[in-house]
Amino acid sequence: MFAFGKKKPSVTTDAIRAALAGVQDPIVRRDLVALNRIKEISVDGGKVSVSVLFTTPSHSLRRQIETVVSALGSVKSVEVRIELTVPPDPRLMAGMHIGVKNAIAVASGKGGVGKSTTAVNLAVALAQMGAAVGLMDGDLYGPNVPMMLGIKGQPIAMGGKMVPLTAHGVRVMSMGMLVAAGTPVIWRGPMLDQAIKQFLGDVLWGTLDYLVIDLPPGTGDVQLSLCQAMPLSGAVIVTTPQAVALADVIKGVAMFQQVEVPIFGIVENMSYFVCPDCGKRHALFGAGGGRQMAEKFGVPLLGEVPFEAVVRTGGDEGQPVVVRAPESASARALIGVAEAVAAQITAHNLAAPQKKAGPIRAPELKFIG
Repeated sequence: MFAFGKKKPSVTTDAIRAALAGVQDPIVRRDLVALNRIKEISVDGGKVSVSVLFTTPSHSLRRQIETVVSALGSVKSVEVRIELTVPPDPRLMAGMHIGVKNAIAVASGKGGVGKSTTAVNLAVALAQMGAAVGLMDGDLYGPNVPMMLGIKGQPIAMGGKMVPLTAHGVRVMSMGMLVAAGTPVIWRGPMLDQAIKQFLGDVLWGTLDYLVIDLPPGTGDVQLSLCQAMPLSGAVIVTTPQAVALADVIKGVAMFQQVEVPIFGIVENMSYFVCPDCGKRHALFGAGGGRQMAEKFGVPLLGEVPFEAVVRTGGDEGQPVVVRAPESASARALIGVAEAVAAQITAHNLAAPQKKAGPIRAPELKFIG
């Protein structure tokens, strides 16, 4: 006798746990169950909820979990709740920057390559993945971050310190919030040095998994002041494919190597343009330059970000592309950059020996005459 229309048995927590044993943490290359990262599993009919501990922000890992659980019979929906615990850079924890776990510099050899756009979207993408993120606009002469994030108004003072404003889940401090629109910042080196120190020490950042720092283009006073003021977990170098931009990448990489700041990798911005009418891909500024630079210096090519109008309109209107058009090719590339940088930081910090508390030594700067 046959039973027609019989419902499939509900999925069990044991079956879910067995499925998750096939998902590996991308940093330590062991499965989530063996690492004791699965904190809770609940099943309500066909609705499954899984609570997982992550040590690095990752849309990719979340999607893997959703995919393997969804493939089990009778599962109708999957909710993945992330408990994010990002390991700190021991050099930062050993010094005075107790609230900042990791510091990421975003730099470029020259202006006009999309450095600030990359910094803004990197910070917002990390925040979207559950991290506590701050964004310091170190481009004191051209502070465009407030406009790109749609921030208006000034930070308030509390206990002699400034409270950063928040946009898209990111705590932000910029010279653009402190001076009237259109007012130029005409400062010499010592004033720039003091501003950087105030942005680090006189701002109530709170506890941050990542502080993203948008540097001015080039290799000047601000970059050197920052490297002396706090240890940097590493730097992201932004370029475009054309030769004139790539020539300046060499100087930027050399500067960070000289002050012993690791290079996370290179982002090639405006990498290509896809014609909306014919679908043909055009290399408007040349091709392959970012990859060549990455190979030259032995660092990763973090991403190739296409030339898309939505990046420009989003930046002009205060909505970064990872917010405005998260499924666009540009947003996917920038989210990939954020995941790659976060993964490098976690891998390094998990492997680094813990240092005892003590003063931070500023790197010795050697100048080439």
